[in-house]
Amino acid sequence: MTRRLLVSYLTLAALVLLCLELPLGYVYSRAERERATNAAHEEAEAIAGYASLTLAYQHPDELSAQVTACAERIGGRVLVVDPAGALLATSHPLDAADQAALADRPEIAAALRGGNGADVRTSSIGGVNWLSVAVPVRHGATLQGAVRLIVPTGAIADDVHQVWLGLALGGAGVLVAVGTVAATLARWIGRPIRELERAARTLAGGSLTTPASVTTGPPEVRVLAATFNRTAALLEHLLASQSAFAGEASHQLKTPLAALRLRLDNLEPDVPPHLRGHLDAAMTETDRLARMVESLLALARMEETALTPEPVDLDRAAKDRVHAWGALYERHGVRLLLLGAPVGRALAVPGAVEQILDNLLSNSLRVAPAGSTVTVFRRLSGISAELHVADQGPGMTAEQRRRAFDRFWRAPDAPKGGTGLGLSLVQRLTLASGGEAVLLEAPGGGLEAVIRLQTLTPRHPGGFPLPLPRRRPMAGSKAGAGVGAG
Repeated sequence: MTRRLLVSYLTLAALVLLCLELPLGYVYSRAERERATNAAHEEAEAIAGYASLTLAYQHPDELSAQVTACAERIGGRVLVVDPAGALLATSHPLDAADQAALADRPEIAAALRGGNGADVRTSSIGGVNWLSVAVPVRHGATLQGAVRLIVPTGAIADDVHQVWLGLALGGAGVLVAVGTVAATLARWIGRPIRELERAARTLAGGSLTTPASVTTGPPEVRVLAATFNRTAALLEHLLASQSAFAGEASHQLKTPLAALRLRLDNLEPDVPPHLRGHLDAAMTETDRLARMVESLLALARMEETALTPEPVDLDRAAKDRVHAWGALYERHGVRLLLLGAPVGRALAVPGAVEQILDNLLSNSLRVAPAGSTVTVFRRLSGISAELHVADQGPGMTAEQRRRAFDRFWRAPDAPKGGTGLGLSLVQRLTLASGGEAVLLEAPGGGLEAVIRLQTLTPRHPGGFPLPLPRRRPMAGSKAGAGVGAG
């Protein structure tokens, strides 16, 4: 934030300086060249006037002396020619070839035709730039010759360079000053923004112990900070109320539910046979309500505390849960298998993997037909370790799989006894562990729940997954709910 504001201010200042200094430097350079040209032209006119008098009165010696003195004064060269272009006087010696070519020079030729000329030319002597000016010499209406004056333009170029250097240094100084002021202003503006960012991170972590400052920064940012603090306080209050209600309601319901279950157990010897079905139904619903209360309590605990993922041995957790559920699966006539190569450790919140597998295996057992197989399969996929729990039950439609993680949602034809909270708890535990939970259609029918967690030492850098075993559908399968039934 501060860096971007500083860059913006400096860019704007640099653009303003360029728009001001470039035209200023160009105008000054042009004015200096025009001033030097006018000064040389005036000097040449003065020499031409003096030459007109000396030629009219036939004093060529005085003309040579004046030409030499003028050249020394201006630091240049002066020469005078007659109407035919022959040399009359010069401030510097010329060889015969140069004297013969005087009439061919453009400025001298223009002056002998009655006009005047001025141009900047680069001589072959040291690569120095020279300003050449030629004017005609007249006495009345008679053309007596021409004066050619040349002066070096190095001094002019030096002055122009000095001006450009001064403009550059001045612009740099202005940028430094603007940068200092801009840095102070950017920090002033950015400090409350950083406070808001810190407060937002704290709120995302589950609490807002220190609200954003509402006394520093621009007015708009102070208003934004005050609005954020009110919103954060309202969210905290709502979350705390929701968590407190879920937790307190769960705790308050556990005691009467336990008492109700005990009373139903005590009634069992005294219930006539024709009413035994009603008693069994009441006990089943009581157990279902107890499981729902336990799930709500688990969800409330998750929302109240910020859980930090830790390394978990997925292989040991999978083996333990398969062993723990094996006897119950056998009593229902369902096989429970653990397949796949070891996947090592992955990041998960403490106890999450066991709760995830318990919920998935409970749901699978509820929908698996007798004689079918429920498979817990492990594999590595890139940097993720995957746990698959697949049954051969009736499965789910795509729309049902999309809604299966919603709280209290159950498939229309799901078996009785579910609470609709199991998969919601699975998803929340997986997300809290930094992973992902998805439901897929199992090969050969049924439903497959996939839990992906980040591994510590991925064994397949190329990301090639191990193939899943093909499972043949069992007889008696029908459409309906699957792993996500409850």
